[in-house]
Formats: sequence, C-alpha cells, structure tokens
Amino acid sequence: MANATIAAMPRLLSVTLFVLVPVLCFAALAQQTAKHPMSLDDLARLQRVSDPVISPGGKWIAYSVAHIDVKTDKSENDLWMVSWDGTEHVQLTYGPDSASNPRWSPDGRWLAFLSGRAGEAKGTQVWVLDRRGGEAHQLTNVKEELSDFRWSPDSKQLLLTLRPKDEPDEDEAKNAGKPRPPEPIVIDRFHFKEDVQGYLTDKRDQLYLFDLATKKLTKLTNDKTHEERDAEWSPDGKLIAYVSNQSLPDPDRVDNPDVFVVDATPGSAPRKLTTFRGPDSGPLAWSPDGKRIAYRQARIPGYSIYNQYQLAVVSAEGGSPQLLATSLDRAVGPPVYTADGSALLATVSDDRNQYVVKVPLAGGVPQRITTGNGVASRVTARAGHTIVEWSTDDETPELYALEDGSLRRLTRHNDALLATLELAPAQDISAKTKDGNDVHGLLTMPVGYKAGTKVPMLLFIHGGPTSQDAHAFNVERQLFAGHGFAVLNVNYRGSTGRGLAYSRAINADWGDKEVIDLLAAVDAAVATGNIDPDKLVVGGWSYGGILTDYMIASTTRFKAASSGAGTGNLFGMYGVDEYVLQYNDELGEPWKNPDLWMKLSYPFFHVERIKTPTMFMGGTLDFNVPLVGGEQMYQALRDIGTPAELIVYPGQFHGFTRPSFIRDRYQRWFDWYDKYLNFTPATKAAAPAAKAM
Repeated sequence: MANATIAAMPRLLSVTLFVLVPVLCFAALAQQTAKHPMSLDDLARLQRVSDPVISPGGKWIAYSVAHIDVKTDKSENDLWMVSWDGTEHVQLTYGPDSASNPRWSPDGRWLAFLSGRAGEAKGTQVWVLDRRGGEAHQLTNVKEELSDFRWSPDSKQLLLTLRPKDEPDEDEAKNAGKPRPPEPIVIDRFHFKEDVQGYLTDKRDQLYLFDLATKKLTKLTNDKTHEERDAEWSPDGKLIAYVSNQSLPDPDRVDNPDVFVVDATPGSAPRKLTTFRGPDSGPLAWSPDGKRIAYRQARIPGYSIYNQYQLAVVSAEGGSPQLLATSLDRAVGPPVYTADGSALLATVSDDRNQYVVKVPLAGGVPQRITTGNGVASRVTARAGHTIVEWSTDDETPELYALEDGSLRRLTRHNDALLATLELAPAQDISAKTKDGNDVHGLLTMPVGYKAGTKVPMLLFIHGGPTSQDAHAFNVERQLFAGHGFAVLNVNYRGSTGRGLAYSRAINADWGDKEVIDLLAAVDAAVATGNIDPDKLVVGGWSYGGILTDYMIASTTRFKAASSGAGTGNLFGMYGVDEYVLQYNDELGEPWKNPDLWMKLSYPFFHVERIKTPTMFMGGTLDFNVPLVGGEQMYQALRDIGTPAELIVYPGQFHGFTRPSFIRDRYQRWFDWYDKYLNFTPATKAAAPAAKAM
C-alpha cells in the first residue's frame, strides 16, 4: 500500500512574463519576526521545489515550485529558473492555471511545459515560451490525455505520451444540441482499478510523434494494446527507447515490463532489449554516445512489493544486460550518465538517509558522493553539471549543485519561513526486539523540551511498507513537536534502507514482525526517561493505517489511535482496491488460502480485543486503500462499544490534494489525541502572514 504524501499535490500555473528576483531577499524579510514552533498556519507558507531540468548549455536550471492558494483552496505550481552560479533567480509563470514538466529545447532558446490553461485546444497541452521573454503559446492541440513529452534532438518533433479519453468529447455533446448523459464504464481487464486513474478500461498510454511544423500527430508503433512509457530519444534522434509490459497471455497478471527500442519513424516495429522475468524499470538514460541504455532491474523475478532495484545497462543493439554494483544491497533510484559516459549517478536509500552514488561502468566499488544526514531525492545531469534535490531534518528540499563531491545550494524558497520557525531535531534511536531484530528509528522531542520532564509521545507509522523514515524535513514531526508531543518514527521490518532480506521479512506475514519492531522501539523511547508511558498515542496512513489497526488489536497501551486509509479485514479488500496482483502473488487467492487471509485479518475478526479509542479516516475516491477498510473497522468498534469516529473526505484520492482537508486532518489528529490524553498544548505564537516571494 503505497505511502501517501500528506502534503498537497502540486497544481500547475500559466505563463505570462519574466520577473527577476533579487538573490537572498528571503531571510532578511523573516528576521523581523520572532521564532515560533511550526503551526497549521505555516502549511500555507510552505513551498515545494521539484522537477529540475538543466539547459543544454548548462547555464540555467528550470524547475517547479508548488504553493497553496488559500482563497481557491488549491495547491498551485509555478515555473522558475536559477542560474548555475546561483546569482540569478527568475520566476517564469504566474496565475491559477497549470504549468509543469519543464523541458528545454535542444538549442536552449525555448522552454516547453505542460499546461491546462485556456487555448486553442482544451485539456492539458504542451506550451512553450521564449527564454528571453514574451508570452507563452500553445504547441499541441491533442484531444487525448497528455501526460509527458520530449523534444526531438533536432527540435522538429515532440514525442508525446497520450491516453485516449474515456469520456465523450464535450464539443460533440454541445454540437448535438443537448448534454450527453454519462455512459456505462465497460471493463474487461484483470487489473481494473487504480488510484487517481479510477476504473481502468482498454485505454492505455501510447507514444505519438507530433510534427511542430505541420501539427500532424502520428502513432509511433503499431501496438495499440500495451502501455508505452518512460520514452527517451537517442542523442542522434534516430531511436526511441521506452518501457512496456507485453507479457503473454495478459500483462495485467504479471509485473514484467521490459525495455524496448524503436526507430523514430511512425509505424516502426519495436525491438525488445531485455528478457528478465521481472520488472525492468524506467526512467531510462541513454549514454552520451547513444550506444547503451541505463535502467533499473529488480533483484528477484516475479511480482513482489518488497523487490529492490539495481542498476543495469543494455546495448541499444541488444544482447545480455550488464548488472552494476550487485553487491550493493540497497534500493537505487533512477540512473543518469556522467558527462564522459564512464559511470552512472543514482540515489541510494540507506538506513534513515539517502545519498548520491557514482557507479563505474567498468566495474569497481561504488563511490558515495554526498555525506551526512539527509535525503537526496533526485539527481539530474547535463552539460557537465549535476543537480541534486537535498533535504535535512531542518531544511526543506531545495536544489543544489553537486561539484567535486560537495553540495552548493542554488535555491532558497523556504528561507523566509524557516527563519521564523523553531524546529525540533530528529535523533537516531535503536532497539533490540524479543526475536533478535535490530530496529532503527527516529525520535523527535517537543520544541522547547526541558530535560528531566516526561512528555506524551505519538508513534507515527510510515506507509509503504516499502519506504523509510529518514533525515529529511518532515511536516508531521514538526507540527506534532510544536504541539507538545514527542514523535517516534520506526523503520520496522518491511521498510527499505536495510537491504532486501529486511524488506522481504514480512512477506505473507503482515502485522507480526512489524508490531514486534514497533513495540520494541516504543519501549526504547520510554527507556530514555523522557517519555510518559501513560501518554502514548499511535497513528499512520496507508500501510501505516493498516499497522495502526494491527497495533490496537495487539496492545492496549495506547490511549488513542488514528487509522488513515487502512483496513483490518483483508477479505473486504480483494477486488475493491488496486492490489490484486500482490494478493495473488504473496498471499494466494482468498478462496485458495483462507486460513492465511483470516490470520492476517485479525484486527477485524478479533475486534473485541480493541479498547483504544480510534478515529478512522479516508477519501471517497481512494482506490489504493478504499474507505471501506476504515468503515468496516469503525462499524465494528462502534458495535462492541469502543469509542470510534469516522471522518470521510469527499473527492479525495489516497494522497489528499485539497489544502483545507489536509489542514483539517491535522487538526482532527490534534483534537483526538488531546482529548484522550487530557492534554492541553502550550499557547503558541501566531504564525505571520504569508509573504510573496
């Protein structure tokens, strides 16, 4: 159950003009205000930096900045540029419309992006602006759903990723003189549900070529039945590589995408480059000479949510792939080539941190590039320059230049906010479990904690389970630490960052080893003498919500709980959520292995054990872990008389997008825990009003 981002998802804006912003103006504005613990008002001031792309000459880095518009109750997205030397900051887009996925033209003059602003054609289209100034104009006029694009090396074409729309065309309905009624959704796929996408029909992502001069759209391949994703042009523009699952007889039943290459000519026949009986994953990276393609290959064949990716390279002509750094027992992120093509750069998840690694193609020991506690979430390289998104416990993600193994900061979008906040550091904590496991986590004490006092503690459980709590800026930690709680985050068995065996330890054994690890970490936190053992609460989202259900069915030591997007009854989820492939692969069909399904559903079928007052939450559009999981647990607790509340958020997917609902969720967490702990937080100073950058 994928980890949900608690923060609002970015929304996108339109292009109007260039504005030059003086460098380092942010901190000076903030110094006039006294520091305060992070509060809910600060959520609207937080800006999120992402998606950096380096210009062909290396002088500029374009990127996205998301922020909340309180009046419209939306998260909006602008495009910015920063010069490589960090001296110039330019905001490119403004307004309520979308602007995302910035992509430079090969000559560096044009910056294209995706936008849903009003134009000649409706829906998301590719727009372009001249880097030297002026209004943006629309490039494409497609009727399909457009999710991604790439410039051809000669700037004459765009490679588009399109999906036919299931809904009837609005213009056709209007031309008919009356609104067209909704039509039934006809489904004949094995895997038929996906969060955000909704019900899945026979419509799939496909690759098209769009000629910029003629505006002609043509299908790249003759394949109309399989997904085609993560497409990239070869440096000479003659080939296109992409990822597609074409397993027989039904790709929905096997997690086995492969890397393909095809001539950059409409109607060409693709060639399959990889044959591993498991995931060969994008994003893809071409070598500078165009001879090889870097990607990631899973370490074990078949489907497994606990799989761990390793780096691989395959010749564009075909042949046996080369696996790299096979002794590195850690999950790696998408690869990029160094400028000379001799090595790959990627991120590595490693025990509460994530660093950049350099892996030589000729073999040898991988070299760790970034050091210290922090999370490198993305690496981008071009024109001899490398950009990293970097975050620490007290610094939000920003863009950094990576030079000679050192990070040089380029952007400072949250300096004004951070200068007003009194933040709490996260400290490493370890525990030995009763079955001999060494479990690691993070303990964050309340802001202004006074040594020798005992404070309430929230055990906040991450989702996934294949993710990890790390030394990156974490909104949940800071808000609860500002509220007066200690926060314990635990990388239980099933988490990433500790190797493949650690992650696979919970295979077909949910709610067992994780509970052992979580309780051992709670004991270790209490043993510090700083935590009040009679004021413990627990909560989480997604698999963190599922583990919350397991926890309250295993112990009564928590005074209150909040289970978000969780479930305690696996029988009730089969065919309802998006995880049919995982269920069949890991647990077996429920009618074939009912004893295991019953064992893993113990929170619901032994609900009489649960005495902890629990609040259940979820979104009505969540197909990841649907609301029914919380509804069933809520109904069961109300039936046996255990205090329970159900909070339903209309129109929300697994990851919430409406800022007011995100704020509401935090407030309800505070109120629920405070009520059952009889806890009154200290009066907090009001956060200052948001300032425009």
